[in-house]
Amino acid sequence: MTTLHISSHFDSGAIEVVSLQDPRDIQLKVRPDNASEFAQWFHFCLHGAKGVPVTLRFLNAGACAFPKGWDGYRVMASADRQHWFRVDARFDGQQMVVDVTPESDALYLAYFEPYSYERHLDLIATTGAMAGVAVQRLGSTLDGRDMTLLRLTDAHSPTPEALKKKVWLIARQHPGEAMAEWFAEGFLARLTERADPVARALLAQCVFYVVPNMNPAGAVRGNLRTNAMGANLNREWAAPSLEKSPEVFWVRQIMQSAGVDLFLDAHGDEGLPYNFVAGTEGNPGYSPRLQALENTFKAAWQATCPDFQTKHGYGTTPAGTANQALATNWVGQNFDCLAFTIEMPFKDNADLPDARVGWNGERSKKLGASVLLPLLAVVGQLR
Repeated sequence: MTTLHISSHFDSGAIEVVSLQDPRDIQLKVRPDNASEFAQWFHFCLHGAKGVPVTLRFLNAGACAFPKGWDGYRVMASADRQHWFRVDARFDGQQMVVDVTPESDALYLAYFEPYSYERHLDLIATTGAMAGVAVQRLGSTLDGRDMTLLRLTDAHSPTPEALKKKVWLIARQHPGEAMAEWFAEGFLARLTERADPVARALLAQCVFYVVPNMNPAGAVRGNLRTNAMGANLNREWAAPSLEKSPEVFWVRQIMQSAGVDLFLDAHGDEGLPYNFVAGTEGNPGYSPRLQALENTFKAAWQATCPDFQTKHGYGTTPAGTANQALATNWVGQNFDCLAFTIEMPFKDNADLPDARVGWNGERSKKLGASVLLPLLAVVGQLR
């Protein structure tokens, strides 16, 4: 007799088990964030089903935060937590159903390829040990986890540091959007590659401020959207507090002292199967100068990276109506700078699909590396 077990008591683990009695009718519920009603992220391990056809039913998929995110979605799976692939799913508007026959004793399933806290710490440590990189601990989350900033520049370039452009990248305000930290890893890997001429040119002209994970507490807890206190960090930028959103408070404090000439905020989108950006056209301070910078940036990225496109996205925000609690809008307005939210898919890039892995961590890393080219295209025009 097959003895099944589902475990999720690990980094970013999240699921509710309703029934494990019948392998062809395993009933599950997507678990909400620990202090909010947002539910979409899942990450768990199915044990004891090697060679056994199983059917997983996510009973509350239709009641999750983004039900359209299940249309055309395929679950990510891995036997070794290193190599992830896609498993077909079907959604009827209420339940998401997955049929799979595991080829291993333990099969991990997740909403997207996870980016572990250990990998996050390794990223900080290995990047911080490189020449020209400084690591700054900004403070603690409410779970006591470090909020960490990486600062990168070429200290030996002829441009005085006071005249260098201040370029910011933050990622993973929404912790379930793990592709954002994969993006940051790819960005940092290329930026610290000594033989890369694009990286060298940018480091000579810029000081980079990178926060690879804005929400480490939410990430470890297996939250989709919020921190340990239930705060959606990308709605906290107008008035962050140490009691509710210290992650934003600390980062905003450094921004106000260091300045910002260009800002990127990496995210993932549940519904749209494309890579795209959202700008600041809805801000009161939006100007022809910023519009020209946006156009140059997008054109350069589209010309150099087939994974990026401009046809599909969120549409245009009417002038003067932008929500100033969002990071991109607040930063763009307060620093009068080029600012973008970068969105990547949880599903696949429909323009360049990969049937085996869909959009995954490695592709997110490549996209993060590719953004250095549009940065180079605009850096001389920022001020």
